[in-house]
Amino acid sequence: MSDYSYLWKRENPFYSLHKETWERSRDAYSGGSDYIDLALIKHISEVDVEFVERRRRAYYFNYPRKIARLITQYVLSEEPRRRNAAPELEEDFSRSGLRTNEVMRQFSTMLNVYGEAWLLVDMPEFSGEIDPERQKRERIRPYALALSPLAVVDWSYGEDGALAWAVVAENGTYSPNPFLPPVRFSRRRLWTRDGWFLFERENETGMVFLKDSAAHKLDRVPLIRGIESDGFGMDANHWFEDAVRISDAILNNESEAQMNAVKQMFGLLVISESFARSARANTPDSSSEPGGGKFSHILARSAAIWESNEEKGISRYISPSGIETQAIRTENLNLKKELFDVIGLAVQKDSATEQTAESKAWDHQNVKQFLVSRADILEQAEQMAWELMHCWDRSVEVPEVVYNRDFAVTELKSSVEALLGLEQISHSGEFSKEIARSAVGLLEKINRISPAARRKILEEIDHAG
Repeated sequence: MSDYSYLWKRENPFYSLHKETWERSRDAYSGGSDYIDLALIKHISEVDVEFVERRRRAYYFNYPRKIARLITQYVLSEEPRRRNAAPELEEDFSRSGLRTNEVMRQFSTMLNVYGEAWLLVDMPEFSGEIDPERQKRERIRPYALALSPLAVVDWSYGEDGALAWAVVAENGTYSPNPFLPPVRFSRRRLWTRDGWFLFERENETGMVFLKDSAAHKLDRVPLIRGIESDGFGMDANHWFEDAVRISDAILNNESEAQMNAVKQMFGLLVISESFARSARANTPDSSSEPGGGKFSHILARSAAIWESNEEKGISRYISPSGIETQAIRTENLNLKKELFDVIGLAVQKDSATEQTAESKAWDHQNVKQFLVSRADILEQAEQMAWELMHCWDRSVEVPEVVYNRDFAVTELKSSVEALLGLEQISHSGEFSKEIARSAVGLLEKINRISPAARRKILEEIDHAG
């Protein structure tokens, strides 16, 4: 019997190098109490009981998720054009109800979080003859899934520069019996240019066996890798790691500011040394050492401290002043501005004039080229996905996919006037059609139209004389 256990050990060197950072970026994007437990730092003068309280009180401003989603929203603010795309595939690209735009939105957000993402184009398994009626009834058609780089553990390229093979981790649960607990499984699927092999590892013994295999005759690996050309493409770390670290600093600073606010309401007790010694002498567990029992000699925000007779000797409460808390909040505000500046996003300034100027810089200079580059990656990946669908099923037509690359704020009035002016230049068929398609984009900016209506309008334009 063949030993397939090495399949669970192997990792691409690039995967091994960035795996830890990807996991941290994934957790930062996910947020919640689990990430607070991971990212909150206990400082050197903090006792355990105090840190536990601070951790329970902490809250997380999820800036990493906001950043990742905001970039995607800008890139896909205008729906891509897909000429001659099959409506049933466009409306259900994943075979699980996700439209093409939604799958590509996931792919784009993964690129923002990890700097790398994959698209898998697969086909449901079936046996026997297939006719159009059965194909429609059982929904036997290609589909596409967005995969994070953590799911594709290893891969290799052939001499022709294309993928030779890739290993995809498939971990999850299945519940064949509603009266029994779900069963967890750990699988690896090896994709080659000729077929796939599904391996599973037994939970009890750890033995790995070949569960299933099939030929696909695509002559290519049905996986598409997207990668930021100016990031990993230049052998550099991904910028999202820096965004996460700044966000972590904001989390820790805000937690300290919150505890300072609590301590302003509930101060720290200071007692005289003589009172502490007399109180210790009257307790059953008294000892010669001060600071035991009910009184602590450790300087901490949640414990009492005591003073010697040479000092004031007056029992009182002390607490942080509002100045420290305000300084922390000011620092966090600066960090937030730097965070968005790091990724090229404009933040609101103190005056409307500055805000308007920076908004224009956002639209016309700062990140336009970044967004155009991202649109190129998404367009190429989606086009390749449609081509793979055609390889799986020859009846699937490959559409012409065009992503928006104009991310400037459009002045509708001047744009409409410009279109009307172009209409007067030429009445050639294809030129007029392009003007009409642009007008559809302007119409959507004024009044959002449904995908079905938009598709019908574009079909009417394409079939116009």
